[in-house]
Amino acid sequence: MSTQETGGAPTARQSAGAFSRRTLFAGAGASLAVGAAGGMLAQGASADGGDRAPALGAAKVGFQGPHQAGIVQPAQARVQLAAFDLAPNAGRAGLQALLKLWSQTAARLAVGEPAPSHENQIALDAGPSSLTVTVGFGATLFDKVGLADRRPPQLNPLPDFPQDAIDRSRSDGDLWVQIGADDALVAFHALRVLQQQAAGTAAVRWQMAGFARTPGATARPMTGRNLMGQVDGTNNPKPTDADFAAKVFATGPDWMAGGSYLVLRRIRMLLDDWENLSTDRQERFVGRRKSDGAPLSGGTETTPVDLTKQNPDGTLAIPADAHIRVAAPAANGGAAMLRRGFSYADGVLPDGSPDAGLLFLAFQADPARGFVPVQQKLARGDGLTRFLRHEASGLYAVPPGVQGDAGYLGQALLEG
Repeated sequence: MSTQETGGAPTARQSAGAFSRRTLFAGAGASLAVGAAGGMLAQGASADGGDRAPALGAAKVGFQGPHQAGIVQPAQARVQLAAFDLAPNAGRAGLQALLKLWSQTAARLAVGEPAPSHENQIALDAGPSSLTVTVGFGATLFDKVGLADRRPPQLNPLPDFPQDAIDRSRSDGDLWVQIGADDALVAFHALRVLQQQAAGTAAVRWQMAGFARTPGATARPMTGRNLMGQVDGTNNPKPTDADFAAKVFATGPDWMAGGSYLVLRRIRMLLDDWENLSTDRQERFVGRRKSDGAPLSGGTETTPVDLTKQNPDGTLAIPADAHIRVAAPAANGGAAMLRRGFSYADGVLPDGSPDAGLLFLAFQADPARGFVPVQQKLARGDGLTRFLRHEASGLYAVPPGVQGDAGYLGQALLEG
Protein backbone atom coordinates (compact mmCIF):
# COMPACT_ATOMS: atom_id res chain seq x y z
CA MET A 1 0.00 0.00 0.00
CA SER A 2 0.99 3.59 -0.05
CA THR A 3 4.01 4.86 1.77
CA GLN A 4 3.66 8.53 0.94
CA GLU A 5 0.16 9.85 0.33
CA THR A 6 -1.45 6.77 1.86
CA GLY A 7 0.94 5.81 4.61
CA GLY A 8 2.06 7.77 7.61
CA ALA A 9 0.68 9.48 10.64
CA PRO A 10 0.62 12.72 12.57
CA THR A 11 3.76 13.50 14.49
CA ALA A 12 3.07 15.66 17.53
CA ARG A 13 1.93 14.40 20.91
CA GLN A 14 -1.40 14.91 22.63
CA SER A 15 -1.29 15.31 26.42
CA ALA A 16 -3.99 15.06 29.05
CA GLY A 17 -3.42 18.66 30.02
CA ALA A 18 -4.01 19.91 26.50
CA PHE A 19 -7.42 18.49 25.58
CA SER A 20 -9.47 15.39 26.12
CA ARG A 21 -10.57 12.90 23.50
CA ARG A 22 -14.13 14.02 24.12
CA THR A 23 -13.31 17.59 23.07
CA LEU A 24 -11.31 16.64 19.98
CA PHE A 25 -14.28 17.12 17.66
CA ALA A 26 -15.84 19.96 19.63
CA GLY A 27 -13.72 22.51 17.79
CA ALA A 28 -11.87 23.84 20.81
CA GLY A 29 -9.77 26.53 19.20
CA ALA A 30 -7.22 27.67 21.74
CA SER A 31 -5.94 24.26 22.69
CA LEU A 32 -5.77 22.64 19.27
CA ALA A 33 -3.84 23.41 16.13
CA VAL A 34 -3.60 21.16 13.12
CA GLY A 35 -0.15 20.68 11.62
CA ALA A 36 0.87 20.10 8.05
CA ALA A 37 0.80 16.34 8.48
CA GLY A 38 -2.71 16.35 9.88
CA GLY A 39 -1.40 15.90 13.41
CA MET A 40 -2.79 17.47 16.53
CA LEU A 41 -0.33 19.96 18.00
CA ALA A 42 -1.35 20.38 21.59
CA GLN A 43 -0.24 23.12 23.92
CA GLY A 44 0.57 21.07 27.00
CA ALA A 45 -0.34 22.29 30.47
CA SER A 46 2.17 22.09 33.30
CA ALA A 47 1.35 21.47 36.93
CA ASP A 48 1.73 25.18 37.74
CA GLY A 49 -0.75 26.19 35.06
CA GLY A 50 1.87 27.25 32.51
CA ASP A 51 2.03 26.18 28.89
CA ARG A 52 4.97 23.80 29.11
CA ALA A 53 4.36 20.36 27.64
CA PRO A 54 4.38 17.53 30.19
CA ALA A 55 7.38 15.26 30.49
CA LEU A 56 7.34 12.51 27.89
CA GLY A 57 6.50 9.81 30.41
CA ALA A 58 3.77 11.83 32.10
CA ALA A 59 1.68 12.40 28.96
CA LYS A 60 -1.71 10.68 29.13
CA VAL A 61 -4.44 9.78 26.66
CA GLY A 62 -7.80 9.10 28.29
CA PHE A 63 -9.27 5.63 27.74
CA GLN A 64 -12.94 6.61 27.82
CA GLY A 65 -14.68 8.47 25.02
CA PRO A 66 -16.96 8.04 22.00
CA HIS A 67 -14.10 6.55 19.96
CA GLN A 68 -11.33 4.24 21.06
CA ALA A 69 -7.97 5.82 21.83
CA GLY A 70 -5.26 5.09 19.29
CA ILE A 71 -7.20 6.19 16.22
CA VAL A 72 -7.12 9.98 15.99
CA GLN A 73 -4.11 10.44 18.28
CA PRO A 74 -0.71 11.00 16.69
CA ALA A 75 1.40 7.87 16.30
CA GLN A 76 3.49 7.21 19.39
CA ALA A 77 7.18 6.33 19.21
CA ARG A 78 6.50 2.60 19.68
CA VAL A 79 3.76 0.17 18.80
CA GLN A 80 3.00 -3.44 19.65
CA LEU A 81 0.47 -5.20 17.42
CA ALA A 82 -0.99 -8.64 18.07
CA ALA A 83 -3.86 -10.84 16.97
CA PHE A 84 -5.50 -13.50 19.12
CA ASP A 85 -7.67 -16.51 18.28
CA LEU A 86 -10.35 -17.59 20.75
CA ALA A 87 -10.02 -20.96 22.45
CA PRO A 88 -12.57 -23.52 21.19
CA ASN A 89 -14.49 -23.47 24.47
CA ALA A 90 -14.33 -19.73 25.14
CA GLY A 91 -17.70 -18.78 23.68
CA ARG A 92 -19.54 -15.53 24.13
CA ALA A 93 -19.24 -15.54 27.90
CA GLY A 94 -15.49 -16.02 27.76
CA LEU A 95 -15.09 -13.21 25.25
CA GLN A 96 -17.23 -10.91 27.37
CA ALA A 97 -15.18 -11.60 30.49
CA LEU A 98 -11.94 -11.01 28.61
CA LEU A 99 -13.08 -7.71 27.08
CA LYS A 100 -14.23 -6.49 30.49
CA LEU A 101 -10.83 -7.28 31.96
CA TRP A 102 -8.93 -5.78 29.04
CA SER A 103 -11.03 -2.59 29.29
CA GLN A 104 -10.31 -2.26 33.01
CA THR A 105 -6.63 -2.85 32.36
CA ALA A 106 -6.39 -0.34 29.51
CA ALA A 107 -8.10 2.34 31.60
CA ARG A 108 -5.68 1.84 34.49
CA LEU A 109 -2.53 1.66 32.39
CA ALA A 110 -3.55 4.80 30.48
CA VAL A 111 -3.21 6.85 33.69
CA GLY A 112 -0.09 5.08 34.93
CA GLU A 113 -1.76 2.76 37.44
CA PRO A 114 -0.85 -0.94 37.77
CA ALA A 115 -2.89 -3.57 35.97
CA PRO A 116 -5.73 -5.11 38.01
CA SER A 117 -4.24 -8.57 37.47
CA HIS A 118 -1.03 -10.14 36.11
CA GLU A 119 0.95 -6.99 36.88
CA ASN A 120 4.55 -7.91 36.05
CA GLN A 121 6.24 -4.59 36.95
CA ILE A 122 8.11 -4.39 33.64
CA ALA A 123 7.26 -0.67 33.39
CA LEU A 124 7.24 -0.02 37.13
CA ASP A 125 9.38 3.14 36.93
CA ALA A 126 7.68 4.71 33.91
CA GLY A 127 4.67 6.94 33.51
CA PRO A 128 1.87 6.22 31.02
CA SER A 129 3.92 7.68 28.12
CA SER A 130 0.80 8.41 25.99
CA LEU A 131 -0.25 4.75 26.19
CA THR A 132 -3.26 3.72 24.12
CA VAL A 133 -4.87 0.29 23.76
CA THR A 134 -7.11 -0.27 20.73
CA VAL A 135 -9.08 -3.48 20.13
CA GLY A 136 -10.74 -4.81 16.98
CA PHE A 137 -12.77 -7.85 15.93
CA GLY A 138 -11.91 -10.05 12.96
CA ALA A 139 -14.55 -11.63 10.72
CA THR A 140 -13.91 -15.10 12.18
CA LEU A 141 -14.88 -13.99 15.69
CA PHE A 142 -18.60 -13.76 15.07
CA ASP A 143 -19.25 -17.41 14.24
CA LYS A 144 -17.25 -18.53 17.26
CA VAL A 145 -19.45 -16.58 19.69
CA GLY A 146 -22.81 -17.20 18.04
CA LEU A 147 -23.12 -13.72 16.51
CA ALA A 148 -22.78 -14.49 12.81
CA ASP A 149 -25.92 -12.48 12.08
CA ARG A 150 -24.28 -9.37 13.54
CA ARG A 151 -21.10 -9.55 11.48
CA PRO A 152 -20.99 -6.34 9.41
CA PRO A 153 -20.65 -6.59 5.63
CA GLN A 154 -17.66 -4.27 5.88
CA LEU A 155 -15.72 -7.31 7.13
CA ASN A 156 -16.16 -9.18 3.88
CA PRO A 157 -12.70 -10.47 2.85
CA LEU A 158 -10.40 -8.09 1.06
CA PRO A 159 -9.88 -9.03 -2.59
CA ASP A 160 -6.60 -10.49 -3.77
CA PHE A 161 -4.35 -7.77 -5.14
CA PRO A 162 -1.71 -8.29 -7.84
CA GLN A 163 1.75 -9.07 -6.45
CA ASP A 164 0.46 -9.83 -2.93
CA ALA A 165 2.57 -12.39 -1.09
CA ILE A 166 0.40 -12.79 2.01
CA ASP A 167 1.52 -15.10 4.81
CA ARG A 168 -1.76 -16.14 6.42
CA SER A 169 -0.03 -17.29 9.60
CA ARG A 170 0.81 -13.61 10.21
CA SER A 171 -2.57 -12.29 9.10
CA ASP A 172 -6.20 -12.07 10.25
CA GLY A 173 -7.21 -13.31 13.74
CA ASP A 174 -10.34 -13.17 15.91
CA LEU A 175 -9.13 -10.25 18.04
CA TRP A 176 -6.69 -7.50 17.10
CA VAL A 177 -4.83 -5.29 19.58
CA GLN A 178 -2.81 -2.14 18.95
CA ILE A 179 -0.74 -0.82 21.86
CA GLY A 180 1.02 2.50 21.34
CA ALA A 181 3.34 4.32 23.75
CA ASP A 182 6.28 6.67 23.68
CA ASP A 183 8.36 4.21 25.72
CA ALA A 184 9.18 0.71 24.50
CA LEU A 185 8.92 -0.89 27.95
CA VAL A 186 5.51 0.69 28.56
CA ALA A 187 4.17 -0.76 25.30
CA PHE A 188 5.67 -4.21 25.87
CA HIS A 189 4.45 -4.27 29.47
CA ALA A 190 0.87 -3.64 28.35
CA LEU A 191 1.04 -6.36 25.73
CA ARG A 192 2.41 -8.94 28.17
CA VAL A 193 -0.33 -8.14 30.65
CA LEU A 194 -3.06 -8.54 28.02
CA GLN A 195 -1.50 -11.80 26.81
CA GLN A 196 -1.41 -13.25 30.32
CA GLN A 197 -4.95 -12.11 31.05
CA ALA A 198 -6.12 -13.86 27.87
CA ALA A 199 -4.55 -17.21 28.80
CA GLY A 200 -7.14 -19.98 28.49
CA THR A 201 -9.54 -17.74 26.56
CA ALA A 202 -7.49 -16.57 23.58
CA ALA A 203 -4.02 -17.41 22.26
CA VAL A 204 -1.65 -15.16 20.32
CA ARG A 205 -1.85 -15.79 16.57
CA TRP A 206 0.85 -13.30 15.56
CA GLN A 207 2.75 -10.36 17.02
CA MET A 208 4.57 -7.40 15.43
CA ALA A 209 6.47 -4.38 16.76
CA GLY A 210 7.09 -1.03 15.13
CA PHE A 211 8.43 2.45 15.72
CA ALA A 212 7.99 6.05 14.67
CA ARG A 213 9.83 9.26 15.41
CA THR A 214 10.10 10.05 19.12
CA PRO A 215 8.45 13.35 20.13
CA GLY A 216 11.14 16.00 20.54
CA ALA A 217 13.60 14.33 18.16
CA THR A 218 13.27 17.29 15.77
CA ALA A 219 13.67 20.96 16.60
CA ARG A 220 10.05 21.58 15.58
CA PRO A 221 7.09 19.32 14.84
CA MET A 222 7.55 17.81 11.39
CA THR A 223 5.96 15.15 9.24
CA GLY A 224 7.80 11.89 9.83
CA ARG A 225 9.83 9.89 7.33
CA ASN A 226 9.57 6.25 6.37
CA LEU A 227 12.48 3.85 5.90
CA MET A 228 12.81 4.94 2.29
CA GLY A 229 13.74 8.36 3.63
CA GLN A 230 10.63 10.02 2.25
CA VAL A 231 8.50 12.51 4.16
CA ASP A 232 5.43 10.36 4.77
CA GLY A 233 1.86 11.30 5.59
CA THR A 234 1.49 14.81 4.17
CA ASN A 235 -2.06 14.37 2.90
CA ASN A 236 -3.50 12.44 5.83
CA PRO A 237 -7.09 13.55 6.57
CA LYS A 238 -7.29 16.17 9.32
CA PRO A 239 -9.83 16.23 12.17
CA THR A 240 -10.75 19.75 11.12
CA ASP A 241 -11.83 18.57 7.66
CA ALA A 242 -15.58 18.84 7.24
CA ASP A 243 -15.82 15.24 6.05
CA PHE A 244 -13.28 13.74 8.46
CA ALA A 245 -15.80 11.78 10.57
CA ALA A 246 -17.59 10.48 7.47
CA LYS A 247 -14.31 9.10 6.13
CA VAL A 248 -13.09 7.55 9.37
CA PHE A 249 -16.01 6.55 11.62
CA ALA A 250 -18.77 4.04 10.94
CA THR A 251 -22.45 4.84 11.27
CA GLY A 252 -23.64 1.24 11.36
CA PRO A 253 -24.54 -1.44 12.11
CA ASP A 254 -25.91 -0.10 15.39
CA TRP A 255 -23.25 -1.63 17.63
CA MET A 256 -20.49 -0.16 15.42
CA ALA A 257 -21.79 3.44 15.36
CA GLY A 258 -18.77 5.59 16.25
CA GLY A 259 -16.37 2.75 15.57
CA SER A 260 -14.06 2.31 12.59
CA TYR A 261 -12.72 -0.38 10.27
CA LEU A 262 -9.01 -1.09 10.32
CA VAL A 263 -6.96 -2.45 7.44
CA LEU A 264 -3.53 -3.75 8.43
CA ARG A 265 -0.81 -4.50 5.88
CA ARG A 266 2.76 -5.49 6.66
CA ILE A 267 4.69 -4.06 3.71
CA ARG A 268 8.33 -5.00 3.26
CA MET A 269 10.42 -2.41 1.47
CA LEU A 270 13.10 -3.61 -0.94
CA LEU A 271 15.58 -1.19 0.55
CA ASP A 272 18.67 -2.53 -1.20
CA ASP A 273 17.08 -1.91 -4.59
CA TRP A 274 15.62 1.44 -3.53
CA GLU A 275 18.86 2.77 -2.10
CA ASN A 276 20.71 1.95 -5.32
CA LEU A 277 18.56 4.52 -7.14
CA SER A 278 19.65 8.13 -7.51
CA THR A 279 17.75 10.66 -5.44
CA ASP A 280 16.24 12.06 -8.63
CA ARG A 281 14.77 8.68 -9.61
CA GLN A 282 13.46 8.10 -6.09
CA GLU A 283 11.71 11.46 -6.20
CA ARG A 284 10.11 10.70 -9.55
CA PHE A 285 8.72 7.40 -8.27
CA VAL A 286 7.13 9.22 -5.34
CA GLY A 287 6.35 12.58 -6.93
CA ARG A 288 7.86 14.62 -4.10
CA ARG A 289 11.26 16.03 -3.25
CA LYS A 290 13.08 13.88 -0.74
CA SER A 291 14.64 16.84 1.06
CA ASP A 292 11.45 18.56 2.19
CA GLY A 293 8.46 16.60 0.86
CA ALA A 294 7.41 19.31 -1.59
CA PRO A 295 5.63 18.06 -4.74
CA LEU A 296 7.66 18.04 -7.93
CA SER A 297 5.09 20.45 -9.34
CA GLY A 298 6.53 23.10 -7.01
CA GLY A 299 5.98 24.83 -3.69
CA THR A 300 6.40 23.48 -0.17
CA GLU A 301 5.30 20.23 1.45
CA THR A 302 1.75 21.47 1.97
CA THR A 303 1.35 23.05 -1.49
CA PRO A 304 -1.47 21.28 -3.36
CA VAL A 305 -0.13 18.97 -6.02
CA ASP A 306 -0.57 20.26 -9.56
CA LEU A 307 -1.06 17.12 -11.65
CA THR A 308 -1.31 19.13 -14.88
CA LYS A 309 2.02 20.94 -14.62
CA GLN A 310 4.63 20.16 -17.28
CA ASN A 311 8.39 20.48 -17.32
CA PRO A 312 10.04 22.74 -19.95
CA ASP A 313 10.49 19.71 -22.20
CA GLY A 314 6.77 18.97 -22.11
CA THR A 315 6.92 15.96 -19.77
CA LEU A 316 4.71 15.79 -16.72
CA ALA A 317 6.25 17.31 -13.59
CA ILE A 318 4.52 14.53 -11.63
CA PRO A 319 5.21 11.37 -13.69
CA ALA A 320 2.27 9.25 -14.82
CA ASP A 321 3.22 6.39 -12.46
CA ALA A 322 4.29 8.59 -9.52
CA HIS A 323 2.83 7.45 -6.24
CA ILE A 324 1.13 10.73 -5.35
CA ARG A 325 -0.61 10.86 -8.74
CA VAL A 326 -1.95 7.30 -8.59
CA ALA A 327 -2.94 7.55 -4.89
CA ALA A 328 -4.56 11.00 -5.08
CA PRO A 329 -8.16 11.01 -3.80
CA ALA A 330 -9.18 12.83 -6.97
CA ALA A 331 -7.96 9.81 -8.94
CA ASN A 332 -9.86 7.37 -6.73
CA GLY A 333 -13.35 8.79 -6.44
CA GLY A 334 -12.47 10.72 -3.29
CA ALA A 335 -11.45 7.55 -1.41
CA ALA A 336 -9.45 8.37 1.72
CA MET A 337 -8.32 6.78 4.99
CA LEU A 338 -6.73 7.89 8.24
CA ARG A 339 -3.29 6.31 8.17
CA ARG A 340 -1.35 5.58 11.34
CA GLY A 341 1.72 3.79 10.05
CA PHE A 342 4.82 2.58 11.87
CA SER A 343 8.16 1.39 10.55
CA TYR A 344 9.52 -2.04 11.44
CA ALA A 345 12.96 -3.66 11.24
CA ASP A 346 13.23 -7.39 11.98
CA GLY A 347 16.80 -8.26 11.03
CA VAL A 348 17.76 -9.77 7.70
CA LEU A 349 16.30 -12.41 5.42
CA PRO A 350 18.21 -15.53 4.30
CA ASP A 351 19.45 -13.67 1.21
CA GLY A 352 20.92 -10.93 3.41
CA SER A 353 18.37 -8.25 2.49
CA PRO A 354 16.73 -6.28 5.29
CA ASP A 355 13.40 -7.49 6.65
CA ALA A 356 12.14 -3.96 7.16
CA GLY A 357 9.35 -1.73 6.00
CA LEU A 358 5.97 -0.34 7.00
CA LEU A 359 3.25 -1.57 9.33
CA PHE A 360 0.41 0.12 7.43
CA LEU A 361 -2.64 0.86 9.59
CA ALA A 362 -5.61 2.61 7.99
CA PHE A 363 -8.85 3.51 9.79
CA GLN A 364 -11.93 4.16 7.65
CA ALA A 365 -15.70 4.12 7.65
CA ASP A 366 -15.90 1.42 4.97
CA PRO A 367 -12.95 -0.47 3.40
CA ALA A 368 -14.92 -0.99 0.19
CA ARG A 369 -14.92 2.79 -0.29
CA GLY A 370 -11.51 3.48 1.23
CA PHE A 371 -8.67 0.98 1.11
CA VAL A 372 -9.90 -1.37 -1.61
CA PRO A 373 -10.28 1.04 -4.57
CA VAL A 374 -7.04 2.83 -3.71
CA GLN A 375 -5.03 -0.37 -3.43
CA GLN A 376 -6.49 -1.71 -6.66
CA LYS A 377 -5.36 1.46 -8.41
CA LEU A 378 -1.91 1.35 -6.82
CA ALA A 379 -1.39 -2.30 -7.72
CA ARG A 380 -2.09 -1.51 -11.38
CA GLY A 381 -0.26 1.74 -11.91
CA ASP A 382 2.03 2.83 -9.07
CA GLY A 383 5.72 2.66 -10.00
CA LEU A 384 6.62 2.46 -6.32
CA THR A 385 5.06 -1.01 -6.04
CA ARG A 386 8.15 -2.61 -7.62
CA PHE A 387 9.98 -1.78 -4.38
CA LEU A 388 7.26 -3.10 -2.03
CA ARG A 389 6.01 -6.53 -0.95
CA HIS A 390 2.70 -6.93 0.90
CA GLU A 391 3.36 -9.89 3.20
CA ALA A 392 0.62 -9.83 5.85
CA SER A 393 -2.91 -8.51 5.96
CA GLY A 394 -5.82 -8.05 8.32
CA LEU A 395 -9.27 -6.45 8.43
CA TYR A 396 -10.98 -5.67 11.74
CA ALA A 397 -14.08 -3.94 13.09
CA VAL A 398 -12.90 -1.52 15.78
CA PRO A 399 -15.94 -0.88 18.01
CA PRO A 400 -16.68 2.53 19.54
CA GLY A 401 -15.10 3.65 22.77
CA VAL A 402 -16.20 3.02 26.32
CA GLN A 403 -18.64 5.42 27.98
CA GLY A 404 -18.78 5.26 31.78
CA ASP A 405 -16.80 3.31 34.35
CA ALA A 406 -19.04 0.24 34.03
CA GLY A 407 -18.69 0.00 30.26
CA TYR A 408 -16.35 -2.21 28.28
CA LEU A 409 -15.19 -2.60 24.70
CA GLY A 410 -17.70 -4.43 22.51
CA GLN A 411 -20.51 -4.08 25.03
CA ALA A 412 -23.11 -3.04 22.46
CA LEU A 413 -22.30 -6.12 20.36
CA LEU A 414 -22.29 -8.65 23.17
CA GLU A 415 -25.29 -7.30 25.08
CA GLY A 416 -27.33 -5.95 22.17
